[in-house]
Amino acid sequence: MKQTMTVPQQWGHPKGLYYLFFAELWERFSFYGMRALLVLYMTKQLLFTDKMSFGVYAAYGSLVYMTPLFGGMLADKLLGYRKSVIIGGVLMAVGHFMLAIEHPVFFYGALGIIIVGNGFFKPNISSFVGTLYPQNDPRRESGFTIFYMGINLGGWLAPLFCAWLANAYGWHYGFGLAGIGMLLGLWFFNRGTASDVFGDKGYAPNPEVLKIKTFGLNQEVWIWVLAFLSAPLFALIIRFNEYEHYLVWAMTILVAVILGRIFMSVTTVEKKRLLVIIWFTLLMSLFWAIFEQAGSSLTLFADRNVDLNFLNAAQTNSVNSGFIVLLAIPFSMMWTYLAKIGKNPSSPAKAGFGLLLLGVGFATFGFSASQADEFAQTPMFYLILGYFIYTVGEMFISPIGLSKMTELAPAKYAAFIMGVFFLSSFYGHFFAGKIAELTVKTDAASPLSGGFIGRTVEMITGMTESGAASMGAEFEQLFSYVSVYAGLGVVCILVGLFAIIVSPFISKMMGGIR
Repeated sequence: MKQTMTVPQQWGHPKGLYYLFFAELWERFSFYGMRALLVLYMTKQLLFTDKMSFGVYAAYGSLVYMTPLFGGMLADKLLGYRKSVIIGGVLMAVGHFMLAIEHPVFFYGALGIIIVGNGFFKPNISSFVGTLYPQNDPRRESGFTIFYMGINLGGWLAPLFCAWLANAYGWHYGFGLAGIGMLLGLWFFNRGTASDVFGDKGYAPNPEVLKIKTFGLNQEVWIWVLAFLSAPLFALIIRFNEYEHYLVWAMTILVAVILGRIFMSVTTVEKKRLLVIIWFTLLMSLFWAIFEQAGSSLTLFADRNVDLNFLNAAQTNSVNSGFIVLLAIPFSMMWTYLAKIGKNPSSPAKAGFGLLLLGVGFATFGFSASQADEFAQTPMFYLILGYFIYTVGEMFISPIGLSKMTELAPAKYAAFIMGVFFLSSFYGHFFAGKIAELTVKTDAASPLSGGFIGRTVEMITGMTESGAASMGAEFEQLFSYVSVYAGLGVVCILVGLFAIIVSPFISKMMGGIR
């Protein structure tokens, strides 16, 4: 291992931050570029049914947020951040280029490889940023803000360019551009390591352990081999996604047992904080389950029932990240100002406002039906407005994320608690698939169609199921989307209001943490 050295500085931050910024920007470019195309590719090119496409997308999305648990542990114990990022980047590039080959084996295999690669890449490049700053360095928060700007720049640009290329020249060119984005990310990362901008950070904790051989191969080679061999397992889970609930139950039971043991071993104050962590995780799971309609049912809604201008359906996936780029600095300034005058809402209250605004955003999608033309096309204005409102909601709820988990978690269980919080995205994506399936027209009654919620849906959309049926297939299709969105909006608003009401009680359980 290299001797301890000073991390080079530039423009007020460690120089390595800027290399990690561009590495992450291009990695997210590849990830979101592929994500924007995926459901449309399945429904239009592979001719999957909507239900099958939603199932594949949900399984892929949930597994992408499960593998970082294992990738993070491997980095901590064996690989270090540098090797983990390289392994993850190579696997993701291979997966994106495999998507350019139109065959079911390559399709599912590509998704499996990307899932494994993301597990190595995603948690460790973020952790790598943290190592560049000394403990309690006041620049740390600013550094992560810069880094996360790279994430959202990639998420904003990728759908615009990958979707344009796919629409103009073919799906495989769009997927190919996503793969090139990943290679650019690896190039920036390698430039950083070659230039020694990371100092002695990110190396394997014990390089000698990686050299130990088993059956003629050292540990590092075995990790590469097992990473590739695990991809078919994830590919099978995606292909047979109707059985993924068994994995969800297994993860839930495992986490519940471990949390139960932790709960019995900590102080009274820590017990209360653990309950707050569970509360936040439940709220975030609901948030992501509804929010993640963006890559699945909302993309099909935009394609089929929105009068699009300037953007095609896949490109609308850029709107959320574009708004985040525009809102990040104003929100940062607003929180700082509110904290200075003592008016900054508590984290539990912010979570409630985030869910409330998410609900208003989806109710806006539902309301668009009242302005539909004779072809069942809704004005694009409402799609953009809905995205804007729920992006503002995201800006409210995101502050309670990782920073609050590190503060609330008992010190010796911090890593596990972070993993539990990441599972909110795992659960969110899984249930997002179930929610998206509600937009598929069937003879079964929707759980959102009766009682108070059903009556409210009719008020918001200006439509009824029987009325839509009498107007033709296009309006039936429109109703299948907007009725679900309006219903989700109502549910989310009610949960958000409840979260705001109970926020003072939740704040007291946090034991002095705001």
